[in-house]
Amino acid sequence: MSWREDLAVLRHRDVRIFISARFVSLLGSSIAPIALVFAVLDVSDKASAVGIVLAARSIPNVVFLLIGGVISDRLPRNLVLIVANSVCGLTQALAAGLVLSGHAQIWQLAAIEAVNGIAAAFVMPAMIGILPSIVDRDELPQANAVSGFARSVALIGGGAVAGVIVGFTGPGWGLVVDAVTFLAAAVLLSRLTLPPTERSRNSMLQDLRVGWTEFISRQWVWVVVVSFMVSNMIFTACYLTLGPVIADDTFGRVGWGFVSAAFGTGMISGGILMIRVKPRYPIRIGMIGMLASAPVYLSLALAPYTWAVVAVAFLLGIGFEMFGIGWETALGQHIPIDKLSRVSSYDMLGSFIANPIGQLSVGYIAAVVSAKAVELYGAALHILIVLVTLAVPSVWRLQRHTSN
Repeated sequence: MSWREDLAVLRHRDVRIFISARFVSLLGSSIAPIALVFAVLDVSDKASAVGIVLAARSIPNVVFLLIGGVISDRLPRNLVLIVANSVCGLTQALAAGLVLSGHAQIWQLAAIEAVNGIAAAFVMPAMIGILPSIVDRDELPQANAVSGFARSVALIGGGAVAGVIVGFTGPGWGLVVDAVTFLAAAVLLSRLTLPPTERSRNSMLQDLRVGWTEFISRQWVWVVVVSFMVSNMIFTACYLTLGPVIADDTFGRVGWGFVSAAFGTGMISGGILMIRVKPRYPIRIGMIGMLASAPVYLSLALAPYTWAVVAVAFLLGIGFEMFGIGWETALGQHIPIDKLSRVSSYDMLGSFIANPIGQLSVGYIAAVVSAKAVELYGAALHILIVLVTLAVPSVWRLQRHTSN
């Protein structure tokens, strides 16, 4: 199949608008975590302070995910995204103002990120239901792959820009860029036209029960979610929270920007791979890709040098994109569209619920046993989780739908 055929899904106007909005939003969002972490470290040089601010966002995010899923199945998903992106933009603008003025305190950043986390709880379930609403089921793998490619380009661009902004001008300007991109995405999403879908007339509790039934009835869904409950906690603790702290003590903030850019480059490569290969078993190949997380933890523990962490971050990006595209394709093809946001919200709730544990505890654990030990144990546990998940037949055998 030629590249023209692989990218044919872009002939749809709404696909182009959605992918553009996602690109713009993610470009800023890839800068924000780096900017936020180093903004916190400028206020307090403790890893525990970083964990507190990150957890202040992730805890309300997890709490509101199920509500976000129900609302996204009840209301037009583009409307949900417009409101949520606007709130995210305004909160990041407020954080940027505090950081740039030199008045930022840990509790202020934590409170702002809590509001941002609530808004993001509506973004994620709504986002997952857009492409299945505007393309045919057979086109969904290509649509997800192209969308994933755009996401990866945004991540590499954001990572590179973050390294320059944070390293040379300070973290406050990174938060400014993030705020602008959220608001720009809201404007783009206002132009999106979605087909009408039948909306539930049940109570919110009934809708949650229906979503839970859809979620729990598919073994491959809940097994992967349970797996990611632990592996995401490890990733959040070892990479997102402890990684910048190790970088600050060793190869520097600019170097961490290059690591983020390498991660994005890897995701671009993974997206190209998934566009061309179109694996028959999307979850199987995705879980195999997730084994790439372990080398990052090992490098941070044993070889915390820019070149080494950049190399393994590139592999990490490939693995993440393999899983992300495979997972979104499997959900979009196997879950009814009118229940997709609710199932996705249960997926996200289970996958993210343990993240605050990693964020809040890793600083204290590292202080007791060392950051090196935390990274090594994280690598070993992650490998074990992936292998156990792959051993489940429904995960190993799930196939994508084709037109043949």
